Amino acid sequence: MGKRGRVAERRKAGPAVVGGAIAAVVVGGGFGAYALLGGSETDDGGSATTLSDQKPVKTGPLSATEVTSTAGEFLTAWQSGKVTAAADATDDTEAARTLLTGFTKDAHITAVTLTAGTRSGGKVPFSVKGTVDYKGVKKPLAYDSSLTVVRRADDGEPVVSWHSSVVHPDLKDGDTLVTGASGTPPVKAFDREGGELTTAKYPSLGPVLDGLREKYGKTAGGAAGVELRVVRGKASAKSKLSDKTLLELSKGTPGSVKTTLSPTLQAAAEQKVADRSSASVAVVRPSTGEILAAANSSKGFNVAFQGSLAPGSTMKVITSSLLIEKGLASADKAHPCPKTFTYGGWKFHNDDDFEIKGGTFKASFARSCNTAFISQAKKLSDDDLTQQAQQVFGLSRNDWAIGVPSFDGSVPVQSAAQKAASLIGQGGVRMNPLNMASVSATIKNGTFHQPYLVSPDLDHRTLAKAQRTLSSSALSQVRELMSYTAGYGTAAEAMAGLGPDYGAKTGSAEVDNQKKPNGWFTAYRGDLAAAGVVQAGGHGGDTAGPIVAALLKMGG
Repeated sequence: MGKRGRVAERRKAGPAVVGGAIAAVVVGGGFGAYALLGGSETDDGGSATTLSDQKPVKTGPLSATEVTSTAGEFLTAWQSGKVTAAADATDDTEAARTLLTGFTKDAHITAVTLTAGTRSGGKVPFSVKGTVDYKGVKKPLAYDSSLTVVRRADDGEPVVSWHSSVVHPDLKDGDTLVTGASGTPPVKAFDREGGELTTAKYPSLGPVLDGLREKYGKTAGGAAGVELRVVRGKASAKSKLSDKTLLELSKGTPGSVKTTLSPTLQAAAEQKVADRSSASVAVVRPSTGEILAAANSSKGFNVAFQGSLAPGSTMKVITSSLLIEKGLASADKAHPCPKTFTYGGWKFHNDDDFEIKGGTFKASFARSCNTAFISQAKKLSDDDLTQQAQQVFGLSRNDWAIGVPSFDGSVPVQSAAQKAASLIGQGGVRMNPLNMASVSATIKNGTFHQPYLVSPDLDHRTLAKAQRTLSSSALSQVRELMSYTAGYGTAAEAMAGLGPDYGAKTGSAEVDNQKKPNGWFTAYRGDLAAAGVVQAGGHGGDTAGPIVAALLKMGG
């Protein structure tokens, strides 16, 4: 069976049958551990073969025996310190060897025990227990991970599909594990009222706290400790992921960083997203740009600040401002809303192919008529929407400095059908809840204020500014559109009872291979603006709307 068979040949003790399975006992190295291997194992001995008697490439689904045997051989070799043998049992020998070598040499993890769990198809979960031992300081380590067995492309033999997450679930490909002086001292982060921010209290703030440490740890007055941490590689750096502490061996002295978060709103945001799968929300203060809350159902990635998703019809807030300034639409004037409209070779539809005969632009906005916007594409230059987003709303320039990593939206210059799709928040347009909360905040305030989590006074950084404001007529009309939508349009149910100083826009973004669209909602009330998304949730008014409205109700 090629390289995989050599893992078994190096074992120092034969397997013992335990309850119909095989327990491969590992002796030597002081591990005293075992990995369970389901089924029996084929003898890989025998004479060499020639080209004429080589077997054909194996195909078809993996058997249970192939999965458990391959997983067991990999785990046994890894826990025994046989890095080459473990790497040979994967489909990326070089990458596996490098990371598994670093597991011992760089992360200083010893006395490793790996225990396989119950197989599900080609996936095998397993637990990891060991000791981090650095310069005489020791601390136990325990976590769960998983691996997936696949067929190797060249011969069809079962191998472990290699990704860095096999070694630790927090690793992305290219990341490494390192134990040592942290380099960046720890920080304690505080809300606007002086309360400490912790993941125990606010579960989705983990990435934010990591980002605050990375940005301010060396200047906040703390001293470094010793810890096991994830050091991000180039790919993760491009995604703006921060290094992450996994285990603290000796405590450093934390510095302190004050944020703009409201403890009341943050707690409420955490509770609201916890009630739904794949939900994210952000709340800002329009008059200043202060970020008051940000929460995500998923705890590992900050979609609220770093997500990059098509915003669907919430983008129509920006598009409407463009059409009004160009003289292509006016809130109370007649505007076409046919069932379908073809542009650039694509046929665009409204939801359920509805149409509005003899209606106004305000009616089309409130009901979220796609064709009302698509029909104007031929009258726009390819870069008109990009310039509107950049110059008025401060988006798509990659210059926000909120205090932690963020994605500042993307509205690329596009042509033909893609240009038309961008007008309704599809095509190449990408946003996150913080971006769309800022859009509502700009309409409410009349001027773009870059959102921020940490006051620029702390580190004297420069906040992004917009080149211009909307004309007074366009601003008044967009406010009218959003207010009408909150009172009588697709946002009315969610925003009921929150008027009259309010405005909203719903959105649904289609995603390939996803049964339900991502539901979006952006709104303002008083001096609060918020936006949220529920991925694969359905229409925004029904999914993200109640989350956003509940938060606006608390402080409008």
